[in-house]
Amino acid sequence: MAAPLQPFRTVSDFSVRRAGIIIKKDHEPAGIFADMLHDWLKGKGITATINQIDPDLDILIILGGDGTLLHVADQAARYSIPVIGINLGNLGFLTELTEQEALPALEEIISGAVTVENRMMLKTRIVRENQSTAYRYALNEVVISKGTLDRVLQLSTRANAEYITTYKADGLIFSTPTGSTAYNLSAGGPLVYPGLASILVTPICPFMLSSRPVLLPPETRLSTRIDDGPGHYANIIIDGQSAWDMQSNEMLEIEAAEHPLLLIISPHRDYFSILRNKLHWGIPQAQRQL
Repeated sequence: MAAPLQPFRTVSDFSVRRAGIIIKKDHEPAGIFADMLHDWLKGKGITATINQIDPDLDILIILGGDGTLLHVADQAARYSIPVIGINLGNLGFLTELTEQEALPALEEIISGAVTVENRMMLKTRIVRENQSTAYRYALNEVVISKGTLDRVLQLSTRANAEYITTYKADGLIFSTPTGSTAYNLSAGGPLVYPGLASILVTPICPFMLSSRPVLLPPETRLSTRIDDGPGHYANIIIDGQSAWDMQSNEMLEIEAAEHPLLLIISPHRDYFSILRNKLHWGIPQAQRQL
């Protein structure tokens, strides 16, 4: 059963008693900032833990980049913990606060109303005869990739058991609107506003130029299998992490997850300003290079 539709954006008062801090792995500046933030929160009467996610946390603060947030999105969504991202490098699509903006933004969150976006997630599993793997979850995308194999894949794909087509391509991307700015964009897929609940299907380097991306409603259950005969396989990658090798007698299922990620957004930066910044919209070429 697909996840029920929920309001994309809500504004509500926020009470923070317990906070979790997640640090980018092997990143010394993030560790130093985390220690400072831990003491700052303690001074506000807030108990903070580092690199530990518990169901009773009121907020999860990510110190790193979008990859760090993707790594914990599943647990945060499962426990309905609102997440805010602080990027210690270049601004990300998800970790949109700078280090300088972090404390003023957290002060606003602690003392007033907070804007939270419900970011749709995907769940996926492999079905093997009468058995299946446990579900794994994606905030950005589920990718079927040929990897280093010197051949295109033939991927027979269905939506709610209705046959779409057999894609001949280097792979397929099943993306959320949030993930439309990730691998989907690199593969020529469309940008989709994150409030538009939908699932994108984008072929990677299709053999036929007529194979175009498809945008489907969120209640769609997608399935695909390798149609190349016995002995063929493909790699399944979830938010950039290798998950499984799918064999030709197996089927991959993808659908909307039950729980969205609760993403706290900055009151001082909107989605389109992030797009302009990251994609250099309207910026002269000479200025980009600088």
